[in-house]
Amino acid sequence: MLSIHILYPKTDDSTFDMDYYVSTHMPMLADAIGDACKGWGATKVMAGDWEAIGWCHVESQEAFDSAMAAKGADIMGDVPNYTNVQPSLVVGEVSH
Repeated sequence: MLSIHILYPKTDDSTFDMDYYVSTHMPMLADAIGDACKGWGATKVMAGDWEAIGWCHVESQEAFDSAMAAKGADIMGDVPNYTNVQPSLVVGEVSH
């Protein structure tokens, strides 16, 4: 199982609409991944270098790659609807 983390940096002028992110954007991602999405969530970071962090557990790399090939342009095209910064993606295997 993969753990996908989407990190949104905090800058002097960064904006982030958490309501939109959890009601529209993350469900869009989960829908694109389909049954291979085993859960998702979002954290509004209280202090530090990040504005917010999204996460998604995905059954396999193949399922994630397939979803991004099919819907990645739509998902990335939605980013300006909730933030003015570009996210960083961290992908790892869940150990337990």
